[in-house]
Amino acid sequence: MRSSRCTTRLTATIATLAVAALIAPVAPAAPSSAQDAERARPSLRATLQQDATDLLAQGAPGVLADVRTPRGVLKVRAGVADTRTGRPVPWNTRFRVGSLTKPFVSTALLQLVGRGRLSLSDTVDDWLPGLVRGHGNDGRKVTVRQLLQHTSGLPEYLQGMPWLFSQEGFEAHRFDTVTPRQAVRTAMRYRPEFKPGTSWSYSNTNYQLAGMVIEAVTGRPWQRAVRRGILRPLGLDQTVLPGTWSGLPKPHAVGYERFAGPDATPEDPGYGDPIDATRQNPSWGGAAGDIISTTRDTNRFLRALVTGRLLKPAQQRQLMRTVPVNEAFDQNWPGAQYGLGLLRIPVSCGVAWAHGGDIMGFQTRNGVLENGRRSVMITMNTDSFVPEPGAPVLTEDKTNTLIDHALCPR
Repeated sequence: MRSSRCTTRLTATIATLAVAALIAPVAPAAPSSAQDAERARPSLRATLQQDATDLLAQGAPGVLADVRTPRGVLKVRAGVADTRTGRPVPWNTRFRVGSLTKPFVSTALLQLVGRGRLSLSDTVDDWLPGLVRGHGNDGRKVTVRQLLQHTSGLPEYLQGMPWLFSQEGFEAHRFDTVTPRQAVRTAMRYRPEFKPGTSWSYSNTNYQLAGMVIEAVTGRPWQRAVRRGILRPLGLDQTVLPGTWSGLPKPHAVGYERFAGPDATPEDPGYGDPIDATRQNPSWGGAAGDIISTTRDTNRFLRALVTGRLLKPAQQRQLMRTVPVNEAFDQNWPGAQYGLGLLRIPVSCGVAWAHGGDIMGFQTRNGVLENGRRSVMITMNTDSFVPEPGAPVLTEDKTNTLIDHALCPR
């Protein structure tokens, strides 16, 4: 969730961290009949297994990929859930989804729009008067649509939380509570990136505000709207909205994190050893990135969202009305465009919709075809990647090949 990682990790801090290359042998494919439903495509399983294994060389301790198709489920895994014991990533592992939280929040808000409770053209100030002010920021000029689409120009609050990006700071504050209001007030210390509606820049501040708008409209926290409008109708009983709870339901992998050294530069981050970052108070992410889930639930959610099962037609059209992303995002996902909480990405067989997520200890990547017939969800138990010596140097997101093979089998 850490903002296209705010330009080189808040220039070496919010970009992708690195992880230890502690790699175990590839685990066998899932044995159940449901997971072997695509035995008619043994070459696809072998391809995806190799793709997952290749991610280990890029610095992932463990990988689980879950593909859903009309013919059933296909899962592959590689590496380990725990570098100490060597146990594999559980087939039903729980993980922190990071910014995959954003489409949940966007959907809940669009459901309210569909019921006439608010409009996408409402301003932030209409619902949160006076909150977005200072250093050129003005909530009277920022609309709800611009929050959901990252076209508000509002600054990233994470740049005011340096403790998130050093090992000493993280270990000292990992269980602290950060309220949405505190996050937004932190953002207001900085000038906006651009005039609202004139460009695109990923900012977690937008979704902290979106969650606050939901609460202002309904009188209840955003989590309630997500439960009632998404989790219950879809039966997503493996998904948790943790709030300030620092735990992670079992089974789960250990979430590893490495932090840049004190004299880090983009060319030489000087990463330290990996630490166990599994337990943390995710309130600093809030509506921008705190959800916990499984590959089953998140696949089901994205397929339902893309195929129009959660929104009325008018709001579905708004969801998928996209704008170009900035250079940093386009480098990772060439040709990508952003809707209202969804990324539209070209794949070799057409178009897919996705939303990744990064949070200490976990990275999520995914995609679902426009017709919803195929989807893939990938979880890795780090978001700080240090490639092995001799590993291929990638110019795009490391999971793009696996996602394309899963969605567009040859």
